[in-house]
Amino acid sequence: MKKLIAKAPRVAALVEYEDRPVAASEVKIRVRYGAPKHGTEVVDFRAASPFIDEQFSAEWQLFVPRPEGAARGIEFGNFQLGNMVVGEIVECGAEVTDYALGEQVCTYGPLMETVIVNAVNNYKLRKMPQGASWKNAVCYDPAQFAMSGVRDANVRVGDFVVVVGLGAIGQIAIQLAKKAGASVVIGVDPIAHRCEIARRHGADHCLNPVGTDVGLEIKKLTGKQGADVIIETSGHADALQAALRGIAYGGTISYVAFAKPFPAGFNLGREAHFNNAKIVFSRAGSEPNPDYPRWSRKRIEETCWELLMNGYLNCEDLIDPVVTFQQSADSYMKYVDQHPELSIKMGVTF
Repeated sequence: MKKLIAKAPRVAALVEYEDRPVAASEVKIRVRYGAPKHGTEVVDFRAASPFIDEQFSAEWQLFVPRPEGAARGIEFGNFQLGNMVVGEIVECGAEVTDYALGEQVCTYGPLMETVIVNAVNNYKLRKMPQGASWKNAVCYDPAQFAMSGVRDANVRVGDFVVVVGLGAIGQIAIQLAKKAGASVVIGVDPIAHRCEIARRHGADHCLNPVGTDVGLEIKKLTGKQGADVIIETSGHADALQAALRGIAYGGTISYVAFAKPFPAGFNLGREAHFNNAKIVFSRAGSEPNPDYPRWSRKRIEETCWELLMNGYLNCEDLIDPVVTFQQSADSYMKYVDQHPELSIKMGVTF
């Protein structure tokens, strides 16, 4: 059997493995479909993650160096790639009572032929309803961050909403904002194919930021007022600069992206100084949730799973391209790392 790993920075490979025994509280899943994560996982793959040599201290709430002699956060050669898998249970431990052999499930997991996971009190191991879409299921992770970005921005009926970056998170944010009652939803992305998909799923307008004064165009499309909410998923400095230019007075920028260091020239003067904008750094996994105790990561996950499984959200167009597991190493390097403009979220079939 084989699994997908990063054997070196920006180098993916399929390598052989043998399964360990299944513990009493675990199940083994024969994987049929899967998908990698196109955001933070790529930062890790490129060896640009702060987690390699540092760790985030819950005590201090900041990054600190890893203790001397401690393992690095990412060890190439062992670093497995992948985020979500769908398949059927082929083995159950003696203590497992909530799952049965043959059941179709979805869970977090790397791209490999079999995945062994805890199956006792594990709400993240989701049963697939009959006829449910695997493409919707593998969007379980990005849907959570899209939903948090929309909620943290307090999108309300009648709002003017802009979503910058139309990858999987941005595409789902478009759908959620429109369904939440936003009167005008504007997508921003340089890739025409992504804009076409966004229009099919709720975007009233799409802007190509290349050679465009995005902030000014947002003002034109909103009667000079600007956007009540801008959800920024791209992580680019010029995107945030444009958001500060296009935001309405007192509006909210929901910053979902895991940004890289900004180059010289980023300016918090000019429109940022005059527009009294609020920047909210949104992350589904940070606890306590801003709406604690009513909302938690678990509630976000359960809500997203329901919306994905009942068809409220439609992610069929977002899984593109779909490649075989045998092609996954080369495809990962091509579509996820080298040419992300050719993909929204790569799907893998086994």
